[in-house]
Amino acid sequence: MRFPLNIYFLSGLGGGLIAALALPLWRDHCRRIGLVDDPGHRKIHAQPMPLAGGLAIWTAIAISLLGMIALLKLGWMDAETIQKSLFGLFRRRGQLMAIFGGATGMMILGALDDKHELRPAIKFAGQLIIASLVAAAGIRITLFVPSVVFSYAITVLWILTVTNAFNFMDNMNGLCAGLGAIAAFWFGLASALHGHYLVAAISFLTCGALLGFLPFNFPRATAFLGDSGSHLIGYLLAVLAILAHFYTKKSPHHWAVLSPLLILSIPLADLAWVVALRWRLGRPFYVGDNNHLSHRLVRCGLSQTQAVLLIWVFAAGVGALAFLWI
Repeated sequence: MRFPLNIYFLSGLGGGLIAALALPLWRDHCRRIGLVDDPGHRKIHAQPMPLAGGLAIWTAIAISLLGMIALLKLGWMDAETIQKSLFGLFRRRGQLMAIFGGATGMMILGALDDKHELRPAIKFAGQLIIASLVAAAGIRITLFVPSVVFSYAITVLWILTVTNAFNFMDNMNGLCAGLGAIAAFWFGLASALHGHYLVAAISFLTCGALLGFLPFNFPRATAFLGDSGSHLIGYLLAVLAILAHFYTKKSPHHWAVLSPLLILSIPLADLAWVVALRWRLGRPFYVGDNNHLSHRLVRCGLSQTQAVLLIWVFAAGVGALAFLWI
């Protein structure tokens, strides 16, 4: 089957360029309105850091999606690509609106937390509402799940878990964005191999947007993701994990349904570890500390850059194992 590689390439390239161009503009805006991360407890930066990453990534995704639709409508691609892409857009238009609406909601919720430091209960309630609305729109985990109620519940739980896993992983320069780019690439490749062009294009767009932001955040940061960015990344990857097809009639390996867990294993394992540790120590699980995997690697003697690079490599390798079943 011939893949519309031009769609994938344009998605990734467009997302990366727009994110890179939007970041300096949002960075200046964040400085003007005081949307910054001030130095303080557990912080290593000496000056207020603009929390512009999430805004730049959201901008890249929004403009790129509109641009892709415009290119298809104007007929600036080959007939086969246009036909298949428009069919996917028409068939999933309601879901696409729900996905983008949820992404916008998560980004705004994170930005409000960045600005006003929302109480954990309020932030969790916002996450729960967004996840519930997305699941109600039909974006649900359905494979091997005969109960609609259970499907709805497990989808909401999945979105909440992955969103907070990436929120927790935003603890060193480049770590969260890099892990997000790696996971988005694997989801894009899996979707492309199975001929799910629209899901693949969104995945590569997400990957490109994160790569466009990364030079501003790693190894030295001039901007941070903020909760707006980590919420957005976690939400998008949770949804992509649902939309990407690993188990198909052509690849009927039942273990393939566990592929998203491999691709997202590092953030999920880190979340499980720190929550269990905080619970054992009698601390609230939502209060941050320096017990994440990245912090432990630094305490073992690695620099922060080395720790992040090592986690990236490990995440890419474990994620690649998912393709043993494809």
